[in-house]
Amino acid sequence: MSALPVDEPSGGVFVHPAQGGAEDTQTVAQLEGVSRVYSMGAEEVHALDDLSFSFGSGEYWAVMGSSGSGKSTLLNILGCIDRPTQGEYRVRGQAVSDLDDDELSELRSKELGFIFQSYNLIPQLNVLENILMPVLYQENPGEGIEERGRFLADRVGLGDRLTHRPTELSGGQQQRVAIARSLINDPALILADEATGNLDSKTAEEILELFDELHAEGKTILIVTHEPKVGERADRILRLKDGAIEGVEDNRR
Repeated sequence: MSALPVDEPSGGVFVHPAQGGAEDTQTVAQLEGVSRVYSMGAEEVHALDDLSFSFGSGEYWAVMGSSGSGKSTLLNILGCIDRPTQGEYRVRGQAVSDLDDDELSELRSKELGFIFQSYNLIPQLNVLENILMPVLYQENPGEGIEERGRFLADRVGLGDRLTHRPTELSGGQQQRVAIARSLINDPALILADEATGNLDSKTAEEILELFDELHAEGKTILIVTHEPKVGERADRILRLKDGAIEGVEDNRR
């Protein structure tokens, strides 16, 4: 979200007024009145309730909230894994609701990078092959893509492990592969889901330092976490409660 300060909530929605001037950033993603309702038999579960916000290029956000607050649902919406029941979600101005399944898959592969708590690497593939995995779904991944994969492996400190399989790597090394994989298509937005949740404190710190470096290089990052120390690394924290925005904190100094 590129516009602060935040207005007081009205009807459960925080409004982020546009600001003029040189501080404006290009909007990467925007939600307008987004709700997600699941039907559980005769009961309806409101996982997200009328969310409206946006964030700009190069921003670093953390999403926090207790279990059941809507964090995972929000991440699924942002990652185009799920669609809103009502409202509109746009990625670089493109309305997701206008896309069919093939177009949605293409948008995911080109504009979004995913980092998961459980790494989600393919055991049969080596480090380089796992990093290159997202481009395998593209008809024309472009020239030099393998060279880019090697560069990213080196970037995350695994240039000497290209032929190793996930079972031959530590948890921290597997997460570094996942980070490199998320960058292979130079996505507009990196989405991280509890990215340090399975790591010891020392390794978690190393991964967070890598996120800091990526942010300093201009990458747009949104990380879902329940750990305050992780959230404090981000520029801003979006807090959810019962599917609505409870508050926004600005950590910038």
